Amino acid sequence: MKKLSNGLPTMEEILQQLPDMQNGLEEMREVVLANLVMLGEIPSPTFQEADRVQFLVNRFSECGLASISTDEAGNGLAVHPGTKGDRNILLVAHTDTVFPRTVDHSMSVEKECVTGPGVADNSLGVAVLASLPTILEHLNINLSSNLILMGATRSLGRGNLSGLRFFLSNSEMPVHCGVCVEGMELGRLSFNSIGMIRGEIQCEVPENYDWTGIAASGAISVINETINQICAIPLPKKPYSTIILGSVEGGNSFNTIATEARLRFEARSDSVEIVAQIDELLNDIVAEMKYRSKAKVTLETLALRQPGGIGFRHPLVRNVRNIMQALDIQPHVSPSLSELSAFIDHKIPAVTIGITHGERHNQEDESIQIEPIYKGLAQLIGSLMAIDGGYCDKD
Repeated sequence: MKKLSNGLPTMEEILQQLPDMQNGLEEMREVVLANLVMLGEIPSPTFQEADRVQFLVNRFSECGLASISTDEAGNGLAVHPGTKGDRNILLVAHTDTVFPRTVDHSMSVEKECVTGPGVADNSLGVAVLASLPTILEHLNINLSSNLILMGATRSLGRGNLSGLRFFLSNSEMPVHCGVCVEGMELGRLSFNSIGMIRGEIQCEVPENYDWTGIAASGAISVINETINQICAIPLPKKPYSTIILGSVEGGNSFNTIATEARLRFEARSDSVEIVAQIDELLNDIVAEMKYRSKAKVTLETLALRQPGGIGFRHPLVRNVRNIMQALDIQPHVSPSLSELSAFIDHKIPAVTIGITHGERHNQEDESIQIEPIYKGLAQLIGSLMAIDGGYCDKD
């Protein structure tokens, strides 16, 4: 391959070699699938990721990486040293899943797909971290920059990205650029975040409750009325704003009045002011329901996001789009509320990309397609090479 004076390929050369790289990656099938199955069969609910992280750092050790460690937040880390090592690229995948340890985590591998809880979100992303050193060696690719590989803990739900936030706040290695890897969906391209508040409203009816009140039918009735009031909150179309009612739980049987119920929600908006207004209204609703029902009604805020990020024309976004185009991948641009938000808070340019196609997201029979993985890996490696070459730096 032709080299620039700094020894790195031009952007045009990176794009030209992507199709051949994709074909060559098919030889890595067994490596990727073996890591995927072994990682995927280790339960890793949020705050209980230690077993999966230990497997990951063991893989890093077998690959001969440098600075292998787990930090105080439990993150699994290693450095793939660059030939110059004057810059650091952080490649991160969250190690936690939404599935508790009680769920059977067996992975089923067929000719064209892999099925199992959390296989797409985000066992495949972590498997990519575990496989990448071997893949780069197979392709004879040597980056000039240090590549920090990070299996992040405490990302989902109540974790609120605390693993990645801890690393970015405490690491002595300044991060030049970040890439977040998700198992699905191939074509995903996120480079900004919208404002968000995530929380849980809980109702508890005491045993000595006066059953002539609004909660006479139990805690579920209170949550139901709370939902009615939330749905009545007026939301503007511009800036884009929405409230997602994610789950409702309560009660244990057909004929016993529920004494506990909870609602999990997420409010999103392009405007930080709208998010603040929704937060205020939700607190008003909860206070009113507490007063009217005489039950214990509480609102717990679990996560907050500030809108921000880089623009569509930023060189990082432009070159990732060019890489997708060279691989015949249709970009699906969407804001992110996951690890990308932590990069945004630290003013570090970053993108989130997906590796393959899948279906039944966050269901126990979640499934991913095997064949598109090679294209997704080529996309990732091409993006790392573009960042490494300085083609994604803003003038």
